[in-house]
Amino acid sequence: MSTAAAAMKDLVTLYFKRAAEGSLRWVLCTSPTSAYAQDAEMKLPEFEDFVFGCTYADQEDPVSTRRSISDTQSALVKRLVGKRSVAVKGPHVDLAFSIEDRVFINCDGRANMPDGEIFTGPVEESVNGWMESSFPAIFRGVDVGQVRLVLKEGKVIEADSEKHQEHVTAMLDTDEGARRIGEFGIGTNNQITLFTKNMLFDEKIGGTVHFALSAGFPETGAKNESSIHWDLLCDMRQGGQIIIDGKLFYESGRFLD
Repeated sequence: MSTAAAAMKDLVTLYFKRAAEGSLRWVLCTSPTSAYAQDAEMKLPEFEDFVFGCTYADQEDPVSTRRSISDTQSALVKRLVGKRSVAVKGPHVDLAFSIEDRVFINCDGRANMPDGEIFTGPVEESVNGWMESSFPAIFRGVDVGQVRLVLKEGKVIEADSEKHQEHVTAMLDTDEGARRIGEFGIGTNNQITLFTKNMLFDEKIGGTVHFALSAGFPETGAKNESSIHWDLLCDMRQGGQIIIDGKLFYESGRFLD
C-alpha cells in the first residue's frame, strides 16, 4: 500500500471513529439540480418532486411522518438485538454471516436526507457466499455495470463486472480491508422506487439490501478499516429473503411480523 493510500485509510478511519463517538457532527443532503436529474434520467421538475417526496417534505406534516417512520424502524432494530446469524437469499444473493455482538442502527433522518434504512456491520471473517448487484455499480465516477462477488471467510476471492474490470480490481486491492464487507443495510424508504445513480438515494430504496466494501461503522461494532466504502445493491422484491437465527424475518422486500 502506497503512502498516499495509507494516509487516506487513516483519514477515513478517523472520520468514522469521530462520527461514531459523536465528536464529529455532520449532515448530508442533496438539492435538486439539472445534473442530478440528468443522471436519474428525469426532467428537473420531475426530479424535484422525487426529492421532496422521498424526504417527505411534500407531506402535510413532515415531522410527524418522520417520527412515525423512526418509531417503526426503531421497533425493527429492537427485534434484532441479541441475534446471532443472518442468511440473505434471493435471485441476486446467497450470503450467510454472523452479527453476534453487533448493533443495528436506525437511520431516520438525523444525518442523511433522504434517509430510510437500518444497518449493521457483519462479523468480518464470517461472510460466506455470493452476491451480484441488481443495478449498475458506480464508484469514484466509474460505472462498472453489474458486479458479482464470491466471498469466503469474509474475503472477496472472485469479482467480475460487466465492464471496467480493472477498476473493480484496483478498488479491491486498495488496502488490506478493501475485500471485506463493512456494512449490511436494509433499505426502508418506500418513496424511493427508482435507481438514480446517486447512492444517497439508491441505498434507501424500499425492498433492497446493500453490502458495502469495506470500511465499517464503529457504532455497529464493525472493526474493518479501509479507505473505501462502496455500496452494492441487491433487489429483494422478487422473492428475496432475510433469515435471522433460522427464522424468516423479511420476504420479497417486506418485513414480517
